[in-house]
Amino acid sequence: MKALVDSNIAHRRTQRVPRLPHQCRGGSLYATLERYMSSSARGFSAQFWALVSATFLGFLGIGTVLPLLAPHIRYDLGGSDQDIGLVIGIFSFVALLGRLISGPLADRRGRKISFLAGLVCCALAGGVYLLPLGMAGLYLARVFQGLGEACLYTGAAAWVVELAGIERSAQALGYLSSGIWGGISAGPAVGQWLGSFQHAAIMQVTAAAVAFVILTRVREDYHPEPHPANRKWLPRSILAPGIAIGFVNVQYPVIAGFLILHLKSNGNSGPMAFSAYAGMILLSRFFLGGLPDRIEPFITYFGGLVFMAAGLLVLAAGPGPVVAIGATALLGFGFSFPWSSIAATVLRRTPSGERGSAVSMLSAFYDLFVGISSFAAGWVAHQFGYSAAFIMAAVALIAAAIAGRFVFFARVESRVEALAAKG
Repeated sequence: MKALVDSNIAHRRTQRVPRLPHQCRGGSLYATLERYMSSSARGFSAQFWALVSATFLGFLGIGTVLPLLAPHIRYDLGGSDQDIGLVIGIFSFVALLGRLISGPLADRRGRKISFLAGLVCCALAGGVYLLPLGMAGLYLARVFQGLGEACLYTGAAAWVVELAGIERSAQALGYLSSGIWGGISAGPAVGQWLGSFQHAAIMQVTAAAVAFVILTRVREDYHPEPHPANRKWLPRSILAPGIAIGFVNVQYPVIAGFLILHLKSNGNSGPMAFSAYAGMILLSRFFLGGLPDRIEPFITYFGGLVFMAAGLLVLAAGPGPVVAIGATALLGFGFSFPWSSIAATVLRRTPSGERGSAVSMLSAFYDLFVGISSFAAGWVAHQFGYSAAFIMAAVALIAAAIAGRFVFFARVESRVEALAAKG
């Protein structure tokens, strides 16, 4: 019986995508990774890089505005910490509803339609920021932004995985994420150079328009099923991955909403720390984004959680500029791996005609948890101070680790138990 179980597990492992060679597990790990990084960008088409470039531009506009949003609410409009949490959080709840539209749209009408619709909404968000509507204008703009991000990312993620091949799904998503975080990391510098929140909003409109033009010139080869079967809106197989993704991202509204304010009294290193956070995500996902395709994805998932927890706990102490920038870089490095580890695992189990919906549902959990934690972070920061919000985000990673166990290990254990029962 034991031999039968071992044989089945070994067979399952042979069906996975290629992993790093055996020698990487010994003293030559560094050399193997170096060779992998030097060749990691080969074999991707011009169409693939056009999609990454359009995604970069879409998020460059978002990144230009986002770090300036909290100071704009606090200092220009006289808002409170809770106002910051509400404005940031409403984006996630609208994006959550947008996922219910973007997934079926991408599967039934095509990835390109979803992507283009997202860019149009992003441009509208930038335009509303320019109107003299006060806080009401910010809420309306964040509604458009939520719908835009939902459609943009769903279409882009499903499209790049198909162009790259499912066996390179983590690497494709890593490059796509580098475009996202490239835009977000360059955005604060662009916004600071432009000099005002209003100029940053104009940049968002311009970037979305350029991305739209690029995308119209990319051919889509995906052909939707003519008569798609009825599907459950929330398959059971998505629950554990979605919950894991959700708890991993509790830290995001804390960083987006309160990092700059938290570090203002300790050397005012917030803008540089935010850029270090986003920049490290960019670099890690570009050079190491394919690791979940080549080693067991649970290693990159749980390893990422450890680095994230360390970075958050250091930030909670309110360190000086050098340590703060290092801690946010460490947080960004850890954050580079959980999403691709989970998403690649899920997409390999999902038929092509349902991958848009799978991506949208995983992203919906992200939006739900980010939205709830935005409100929670605003309340915690108001009641107990900014440090408490960072501690809250670190504690959430414990729940992410528990949920991750059911993503990566439950299927193996259930098969072993079934085989044992038959024996």
